[in-house]
Amino acid sequence: MSKERYREILTKHYGTRADLICGDAEFSDNIKFANVHQYAGLKRWKYFLKIRRGYAMASLKLFFALLFKRCYYGPFKGEFGNFLGHNLPFLSYLHSKGVKIYYCGMLLHKPFLVDENGESIIYKYYGLRDFFREVSPRSNETVPPADVQLEIDKFEKEAKNSFLPFFNVGDPYYYWFIHRSWMLKGFMKTTNYEKIYQTKKENSVVIFPRSKGAASTPNNGEPWNWDEIISKVKLHFDKVYILGHPAFSMPLQPYDNVEVIITDDNAKIIEKCCNSRLLITQHSGTCYLGEYTNTQVLIIFHGKFPILGINDSIIFKEYLGTKFPFAFAFSLQEIEDYVKNSSSFPQK
Repeated sequence: MSKERYREILTKHYGTRADLICGDAEFSDNIKFANVHQYAGLKRWKYFLKIRRGYAMASLKLFFALLFKRCYYGPFKGEFGNFLGHNLPFLSYLHSKGVKIYYCGMLLHKPFLVDENGESIIYKYYGLRDFFREVSPRSNETVPPADVQLEIDKFEKEAKNSFLPFFNVGDPYYYWFIHRSWMLKGFMKTTNYEKIYQTKKENSVVIFPRSKGAASTPNNGEPWNWDEIISKVKLHFDKVYILGHPAFSMPLQPYDNVEVIITDDNAKIIEKCCNSRLLITQHSGTCYLGEYTNTQVLIIFHGKFPILGINDSIIFKEYLGTKFPFAFAFSLQEIEDYVKNSSSFPQK
């Protein structure tokens, strides 16, 4: 995607708010890294040559994966948003091409790794237990507990000795500088989970009361009073679902038409998202769920602008799908105004 095309998308969807939300930050992480480190002249040329070489090697691995109809992929041990934005679409693409995938990743994410018939897209699953109550994830550079690392080591040894193509997203350089931007060249597929997980159509909303990490971050903004948000939102829906993983969610109580489902069972999370008309979340990888579940997403943020990392989120969202451009609210009043206007998001 060119910078001009990116600015066109911002202007189309967010108008005068685009500069507030995104600022003038460079839309490419690779270019941003070079600029931050003040790479110039020969050093800059070598940096981008290395990246181009990485793209070529990734394309070669893909060629052989499609030729042999088999490949290794992993280990993925990181953040939910990285899984939804940078890994799942490529795995779905490989499966759509008939590739048998030997995958090492979180068992937590297994409900997502299916096609639109509900069949697994993974040929052999090297599952990693949910350790997020012990260690908080960071991109895909999480340092897991020793027993989990032992399983990763076994997988990596098998993959390297197999002579099959190995997409090693456990390599921080390959994952961040090569894989994420290379896959945008057309190697992504988004599965519509409504076909599998939707159990009913209802006038409901999902809220993710995030509590991961510091109380305030440039990505997520300042903390919200979730009880206050819920009290405003619940007036406009038949049902409010409070969803999230136990390690990353505020402890809230059910009442009236508010149901709390804090769980590590992602099948339940997907079902409620598919059933609902709107997802409300702070800026995090959860915002990608809308294109997978056919649901509008409202990103709520208050803090210092621009929102750090929102450029990445918007770009990957465009490649995942364009059914529902992100909506934004920057105050409790804006949240209430948005949910009052039912025409701003679709009926289920």
